[in-house]
Amino acid sequence: MRRAGALGAGPHVLEADGIRLAFGTRQVLADVYLRVQTGQIVGLLGRNGSGKSVLLQTVFGARATPDASVRVNGRRAVPAFAQPGLINYLPQVPLLPPGASLRQAARLLRVDAEQATAGFPELRAQLGQGPGELSGGTVRLLEVLLLLHADTAFSLFDEPFSGIMPVHVEALALIMQQAKQRKGILITDHRYAEVLPLCDAVYLLHQGRLRQLGADPRAELRDYGYLAT
Repeated sequence: MRRAGALGAGPHVLEADGIRLAFGTRQVLADVYLRVQTGQIVGLLGRNGSGKSVLLQTVFGARATPDASVRVNGRRAVPAFAQPGLINYLPQVPLLPPGASLRQAARLLRVDAEQATAGFPELRAQLGQGPGELSGGTVRLLEVLLLLHADTAFSLFDEPFSGIMPVHVEALALIMQQAKQRKGILITDHRYAEVLPLCDAVYLLHQGRLRQLGADPRAELRDYGYLAT
């Protein structure tokens, strides 16, 4: 079922541009432009240390960078996280509060935990436990499920498949495809084999520049040395 959220009925467009960031003399991000719209899964690829996490943090609003512009439907949204119903974000570090059960964490996100885990019935018996009582892969899976089911127009995921069992990755990919019917999803992950089939658009962050790849992203990734020939 499509939920309107605080933004109202879609489609909605999230854009970020003018993003520049340097660490000392090293230019990490240079005039980056990124676009995600509801109904899309967008892949953000690049090597370790290329700036992907920093870019997600900037779009979300957790990191302020000079001259950065983040817009939704052409209107400024800085910081994006302060706009009700707009965006949520999964960082690489653990998200859920360690002192709360998974069911309590779901309530904080205004998510029905039973509905969020409908595709993974084996997880329901664990909803009364806290993150510290479960494996890292199980916690990661539940974090992704909760953010996918939260009523926001956009979700940003930094390494969402990290530590998750392959059989669960396959099921999670299907749920992401369903979720994109009501939101825009931005994913960065090194598991290209899982990410690329999901994506409606793919960006490559290479040497500080963000390039949108064409209709055959695998060929371009091979040209840049990211995939074996």
